[in-house]
Amino acid sequence: MVHDTAARSPSVLRSTQFLRLWTATTASGIATWALPFVLGLAVLSRSLTAVELGVLLAARTTGFLAAVPISGVLADRYARRQVVLWSGLMSAAAAPVLALFVGDSLVLAAAAAVVMGAGQGACRPAFSALTAEVVEPDQRQQANAALTMSIRVTTLVAPGLTALLALVVSTQGLLLGIGALWLVAALMPPAGSGRVVLASGAGFVTEFLEGVREARRHPWFLAGLGALSAVIATGYSATGVILPLVSRDRYGTEAVLAGALTAYTLGALAGALLMARWRPRAAGWTGLFGLALYGFAPLVLLLPVHPFVVIAVYAIAGLGIDLFNVPWFTATQREVEPSKLARVSSLDFLMSYGLAPVGLALIAPAVTAYGAGAVLIACSVICFAAPALAALVPSSRDFGTPVKA
Repeated sequence: MVHDTAARSPSVLRSTQFLRLWTATTASGIATWALPFVLGLAVLSRSLTAVELGVLLAARTTGFLAAVPISGVLADRYARRQVVLWSGLMSAAAAPVLALFVGDSLVLAAAAAVVMGAGQGACRPAFSALTAEVVEPDQRQQANAALTMSIRVTTLVAPGLTALLALVVSTQGLLLGIGALWLVAALMPPAGSGRVVLASGAGFVTEFLEGVREARRHPWFLAGLGALSAVIATGYSATGVILPLVSRDRYGTEAVLAGALTAYTLGALAGALLMARWRPRAAGWTGLFGLALYGFAPLVLLLPVHPFVVIAVYAIAGLGIDLFNVPWFTATQREVEPSKLARVSSLDFLMSYGLAPVGLALIAPAVTAYGAGAVLIACSVICFAAPALAALVPSSRDFGTPVKA
């Protein structure tokens, strides 16, 4: 049985404020995705070495992780719109510096990458909290689905378009284009309802810990975040490292790798489209079931199956991830105290994104030590078990209070 409240509510796409927010988040998403791809193209053109690429991407990740908790506090202390503005301007200002020094001065290019990553990390909690200000509660699931769809379409279409642009535009020109996207992300969002400056005079650490305490008030949030972090750190990392090897060594072609990644994105897009309309009675359990579907991705890499089976499994895994993402973001915006929403969102991004590099760093040595088969089995078990354990938390059934039709 489904609660189809979306069918009776006005479409969120009719809201000018939301369309401005959607445009800004889409621009930031494209800019975030484009940087490693553009730098990768620079390696192919030999204007950047593989080592330099690794340093620049590590620098961006460092800036991102450092800025996320700071932004969470600032976006709860001041107007979320202002935090997005300064975050976007920070990344936009770093782009020409990176364009100027990439392939020339690694130190200065890395410093610019840190600043760009910090701007990226700073805008994420603010955007999540701003969505709750701009969108009415009964439209938030539809809004989060639309925001997720823009990410999936970007992932699907942008690589080809960027590769075509690279034929006529230099790496420096593409990096300046990324800066222009950050300007759009900074200037486009609506004002929202505004936030009241915290008058407690508490320090940064105290305010951040208040966000941690708010997160602890919601057992479903801690359980879901733990499951998500486990799946990303193990399943995502293992398949990210081993899928290219399986595609090359078992099937003798990169087509399986490309097909699986494309199928994953298409599946995720289908999941977001579904969740734009569907209101499952047990939204939390539905989301956790979707998250657990990723366990089939490492499992299928163990088996000598037809390539189309691998591609189909990745489509199912993609479908599942947005069965989780859309109700997860919606529930967080509904259940968390509004004055602490950005700080709780920052914990979400910090844990899920922060553990991903750790998982990637450990997977390759684990494969060397124990073999790819053992690693894939272990990661598959974790991907199935973590959401199942999270579902045992009573409030996980609906991710908090169920939405009434």
